[in-house]
Amino acid sequence: MIHLATTGLGPVYDGINHLFLLAGLHGQGDSRRILFVLPVSWIVGGLAGFASGVEVMPGVLTALSCIAVGALTALDRRMSSNLLATFATVLGLLHGWLNGAGIATSRGNLLALSGIGTAVFVLVATGAAIVVSVKAPWQRVVVRVAGSWIAAIGLLLLGWSLR
Repeated sequence: MIHLATTGLGPVYDGINHLFLLAGLHGQGDSRRILFVLPVSWIVGGLAGFASGVEVMPGVLTALSCIAVGALTALDRRMSSNLLATFATVLGLLHGWLNGAGIATSRGNLLALSGIGTAVFVLVATGAAIVVSVKAPWQRVVVRVAGSWIAAIGLLLLGWSLR
């Protein structure tokens, strides 16, 4: 995938798709909202990035988004629905732009972008559904620990980007 070459860890490990953990911790309503907001903003950002053909998001920003998603999941602090949706929209636009620009610079076609948008939808749908179904307190802790690992991966990516 194009994104793997441009960021070093790939779209899943960049933390953006791990937004499903954060959305799942917020419950069904917010998860459903993110299920549609994230893929749509990802595709819109991808179309803009494809049209420009210029990657404007350095690895540092990718790492910071990974750290933010992981830290918010690990902290398990309730965000307002609007703030969570805005956060997902911004991340979707930024990472979509990166994918679209990467596809354009490699002379790919827009079919790849539709596949990425579909993959984001499927990952959020399945991942958030699993997290929403978590009932036992220890299971919620497991999700939070996964968030801390995501933040740690972001810190590693940040060090790698700054090197």
